[in-house]
Amino acid sequence: SVGSHAAAGMVGTIVVGSLNSIYDIVSNSADHTTLKVAIDACALNGTLSDPGTLTLFAPTDAAFNLLPSGTVAALLADIPQLTDILKHHVVGSSVMSGMLSNNQIVTTLLGTDVTVTITGGNVYIDNAMVTVANIIADNGVVHVIDAVLSPPPSNTIYDIVSNSVDHTTLKVAIDACALNGTLSDPGTLTLFAPTDAAFNLLPSGTVAALLADIPQLTDILKHHVVGSSVMSGMLSNNQIVTTLLGTDVMVTITGGNVYIDNAMVTVADIVADNGVVHVIDAVLLPATTDIIDYNNLEKTYLYSINILGKKVSNNLKNQIIFNVFKDGSVEKVFNK
Repeated sequence: SVGSHAAAGMVGTIVVGSLNSIYDIVSNSADHTTLKVAIDACALNGTLSDPGTLTLFAPTDAAFNLLPSGTVAALLADIPQLTDILKHHVVGSSVMSGMLSNNQIVTTLLGTDVTVTITGGNVYIDNAMVTVANIIADNGVVHVIDAVLSPPPSNTIYDIVSNSVDHTTLKVAIDACALNGTLSDPGTLTLFAPTDAAFNLLPSGTVAALLADIPQLTDILKHHVVGSSVMSGMLSNNQIVTTLLGTDVMVTITGGNVYIDNAMVTVADIVADNGVVHVIDAVLLPATTDIIDYNNLEKTYLYSINILGKKVSNNLKNQIIFNVFKDGSVEKVFNK
């Protein structure tokens, strides 16, 4: 087993054969059969066999058995999640126990962090105790641990929207347009997130019409996303920001408030794993958006509204207004 292998190494010399990768060490251990099955299922055997320098915190079978009943079977049926959990046990460099210090933060292959605690002569990785240290492999080192490490809950932009009671309409729209993946993937994005109240300011029937026109709704949602992480401190007055749609929005800072076009930022800098979210009080519309164009009625101008949904003159200067037409289409206009 790994334990007996390590114990022998502590009193003598670990014999390193020509094939003694981290994966070999796990495979040859009678105490790590579940870990081997998981590694094989996630096709990480290559990663743990390849030349290089890695560290594996290796939970034993007993550690996996401490998980709630049915957990291992459920994970083996969810390979993406199991892969993330396994990557949370691997560090991209060889970290011997002597290199660990109390309260040290170590970043895993998943991009998540674990904390080292040294107390009472024992070393802990998060809440898992290292029971056997420094099993040297050709491509790194293995430390045996007595519990399975759990990655922190994800906190992507999509998670933030999903967990917000004020963004149910936005979540429905994101799901309908299959943009949940885009807003969950690793990377750096900025989302200007209109609230349910913001969607309710649109003309009656608009949201339903958009949900029936996925290409247009997708364009509108992409008009709310920037392809880099832009914190509020990086915004400046009259700044032009280009969205994922390729369209531009204008930043205005006045009276202590920040506006994206004419939508005010009500909550700034909600930091996600993959970027940042700024809550806004109005829906941003690309320059010309035909919101409801299904009845082929004559395009007759009816009235104009401002971002708050109040009727205004269509001759207002230096303000974004929305011209509403008889056919239900809405045109965004900025009169200089």
